[in-house]
This record gives sequence, structure tokens and C-alpha cells, in this order.
Amino acid sequence: MDEKGLPVTPELRRYLLDHSLPRTDVHRRLVQLTAEQLGDTAIMQIAEEQGPALTFLTRLIGARVAVEIGTFTGLSALCIAEGLPDDGRLTCFDVSSAWTDMGRPFWEEAGVADRIEVVIGPAAERLAGRSFDRPIDLAFIDADKTGYPEYLELVLERMRPGGLVLVDNTLFGGAVLDPRAQDESVVAIRVFNDAVVADERVDTVLLNVGDGLTCLRKR
Repeated sequence: MDEKGLPVTPELRRYLLDHSLPRTDVHRRLVQLTAEQLGDTAIMQIAEEQGPALTFLTRLIGARVAVEIGTFTGLSALCIAEGLPDDGRLTCFDVSSAWTDMGRPFWEEAGVADRIEVVIGPAAERLAGRSFDRPIDLAFIDADKTGYPEYLELVLERMRPGGLVLVDNTLFGGAVLDPRAQDESVVAIRVFNDAVVADERVDTVLLNVGDGLTCLRKR
């Protein structure tokens, strides 16, 4: 059988972006500030093409209650919040207020700051002790890779049937296929990927978006 996938060249990636939900000036300036202030650490920000996907999927499932584990400087939070209705709520869990505070002015400028709550501290501990007025509709996990299994369990316990979990970095730069790559995070991602595809509680699709985006639908 012929393989029909295309290599994502820079030119093709640009074409994809030009034909998706547009990045606004607010998005671009947040990306620029992150790069200027944090240098190489800015690699932790979501890939450019993931932003439109987050907004689109949030709108697609009609999410009103969303959770994010790993916010960094807030681009992903901005994109999710833009997909929520006016009465929607995104609760962001992160360990660094210095990072999340960089995003706040941009959330304000985009008119979505009132939809976003930031909780600082160990994500698993904070989420375990958190209650929500209604079940979670959507969750985005993009934090320490060894914590992914616990984060997923905590989210699924609080999520409605049909809810969507999005998990970032699940291709890990292609290292998931390299047997020489034995870094703790790579090993953790391999274990996670194998576990979720066999998990009967969810329907799983691993997409070649950014550094790998796993979509889990709770049955």
C-alpha cells in the first residue's frame, strides 16, 4: 500500500498555517516576548500550528469547562480560552508564576482574561484537591512527561463522557522511534503512548501536529 502522508517541509507548514485559523498580532507578540525573555527555554511553547487546532477543537466540542496542565507563558491558554464561550472557564495549573504572568497582559488584550484562572503549585496535588461546578469538557496536558499518566487519571476522573484530552510532545522529536534515546522523558512518553492506545476508557488518535499531539476521547 502506498503511503499517502506528506513530509512537512517549511513551505508546506507555512501553507497549512495560511489556510487555518489566523494567528493574531496578540499571538505573535506573545511568542516574540517569550523568545526574547527566555531564549532556548522558549522551545517549551506550543508549535505555531497547534494554536489554531486548540481553538478549533475547543469550539468543536462546545467546551465550557477546560483544564490545562502546563501553561508556560500562556499561548496555549490564550488559544483555548479563545475557543470558549463568554461563560467558559479555563483552569491552568503551572509551577511558575513568573512564566504565567508573562501571558496575563496578552490574555487581557485578547479579551479572554476573565475566562482564565491560574493555579500555581504541583499540578497533580492541586488538581486532586480541586472541585469543578460541572465535569471537565476539555483538557490540555503539556507538562513534565513522567507525570503524564497521573495527570491523565486525574483529568479522566473529572471529565464527562465524550470529553477530549489533548496531550503534547507525544512524538518527542521522533525520539520515540530511536532505541538509543533512553532519556527519562522519552521513555516516559513511549510508555504513555503504549498505555493510552490500549486503554479501553478512551478512543485514541496520535496526530503529527507540532511535536506530536495525542487526542483522547473519553468513552
